[in-house]
Amino acid sequence: MPKKAEYTANFQNAAPFQNHAMYCIGTGRMGLALQEEYQKQMRLVQEEIGFSHIRGHGLFCDDVGIYWPVVDREGNVLEERYNFTYLDRIFDNYLQVGLKPFLELGFMPYKMASGTQTIFYWKGNTTPPKDHEKWAGMIKALLNHLCERYGREEVETWPVEVWNEPNLPGFWEHADLEAYLKLYDVSARAVKDVLPRMRVGGPAVCGGSRCMEFIRTFLEYCRDHHTPVDFVTRHIYMGQEPHHEGRYLYHEMCKPERSIGEAEETRKLIDSFPEFKGYELHITEYNTSYNPFCPTHDTVYNAALIAGLLAKLGDTCASYSYWTFGDVFEEVGIPDRIFHGGFGLVANGMVRKPTYWTFEFFKKLEGELILRTEECLFVKTEKGHIRGVMWNLEKEEMDVQVTLPGLDGAYSVVTRTVDMDHGNPLKIWHEM
Repeated sequence: MPKKAEYTANFQNAAPFQNHAMYCIGTGRMGLALQEEYQKQMRLVQEEIGFSHIRGHGLFCDDVGIYWPVVDREGNVLEERYNFTYLDRIFDNYLQVGLKPFLELGFMPYKMASGTQTIFYWKGNTTPPKDHEKWAGMIKALLNHLCERYGREEVETWPVEVWNEPNLPGFWEHADLEAYLKLYDVSARAVKDVLPRMRVGGPAVCGGSRCMEFIRTFLEYCRDHHTPVDFVTRHIYMGQEPHHEGRYLYHEMCKPERSIGEAEETRKLIDSFPEFKGYELHITEYNTSYNPFCPTHDTVYNAALIAGLLAKLGDTCASYSYWTFGDVFEEVGIPDRIFHGGFGLVANGMVRKPTYWTFEFFKKLEGELILRTEECLFVKTEKGHIRGVMWNLEKEEMDVQVTLPGLDGAYSVVTRTVDMDHGNPLKIWHEM
C-alpha cells in the first residue's frame, strides 16, 4: 500500500513565502563563458527560468588574463598592467541576459602567486599573493574598469565574495585561517576604497572541515579589526561518505532537513554577535553531491531533493545559489558524454534535466504560504491562484491528499509531472 498523508491548507494565518531561489545561479569558471554551448545554455535558463545573479570561480585566473604585467626574462615584474578584453566579453553576455555578477575574488594569477599549488583540471592557483598590495591594486583596477564600462551605480549593486572554500586545503594552501583573514581584510578594504557602498562578504566556507570555526573566527576578526563585512557566505552539499566506481562517485544523500539545519545553525551563529545580528546569509553554492561526476545529479531523485531545500532555505538565507546552471564544466576533466553526472540544470546538447523543472516550478511560487510539509508546498498568489509543488523522497509511491477549504466558484486544476516517465531524459538516453 502506498504511504498516505492528508493535509489541509490554512488561509487564515498565511504569510509571504520567502522564495529566494532565483537570486543567484552558479557557473563553471569564468573562462568557459566564452564558449558557444555555454552561452546557449545560459540563454535557455534565463528565458525559461530567469536568475538575477551569477557566481563562479576563476575571475583572476590566467585564462581570463586580467593580470598582465610587463616582466623581464627572469620573470621580474617591471610594470603592473591589466587586460580586461575577455572579462568584458563575459560580463557583457551576462548583463545582456539579465544576470548581474556575484563577484568571487579568486583564484591567484600565476605571476602574483606565492606558491605553485593548484586545483582542478584547469589548474587554478590556490596560494596567497606574494605581495598583498599588488593583490589589492588588482582589485581596485578591476572595479575602476567595471565602473567605467558599466557605470558606478550599476557595479556597486554587485555583491563581492572573497575567495572560495578556504577551510579546505585544496582551495587554500594549508587551509590557513590566519592567511585567509589577512587576504579578506586586504580585499574588503580595497573594495571599499573604490566603492564604499559595494557589499562584500565571506568566508565562503564549505561544510565539514572547520566550517563553523572559520565562520566564528571570521566574524570575531572583522569585529575586532573593524574590517568591512556586509554579509556572510557558506556552501551546503548533501552528499554523505562517497565511494568511487571508475570515474564516477556515488553516495547516499542526507535529507533536506539536515542541510536546512546547517543553514539554521549558521544563522544562529551570525546572530550571536550583536554587531552582526540580522546580517544576510548567502549560500553561494549548494547541490546534492559536490562532485561533477555523480550520476545522482541527472536523476528525478535529485529534482525532489532540491525541491525540499527550496521549500525552506529562504527562511534563514537571503539567497542560495544552485551549483550550476549548465554542464559546460571542467573541474575534474572535460565531460565525454551527455549524461555524466554533471552539476548543471541543462545537459550538454541543450537537454533539460529533471532538476531544471524544480526551478521552473518554484519560479511561479510567489505569494502567501498556505501549506508547507516535508513533501509539499502551496501558495496563494495575488490574483487568487493556488500554486504548489509536491515531491517524493521515498522509495515507494505516496498518496498525498491536500484539502483547500473555503474556495468559492469554479476552479480548473492543471498538473505537471516529473517522474521516471516524464521529464526524465536520462531514462531515454539509457534506453537508446
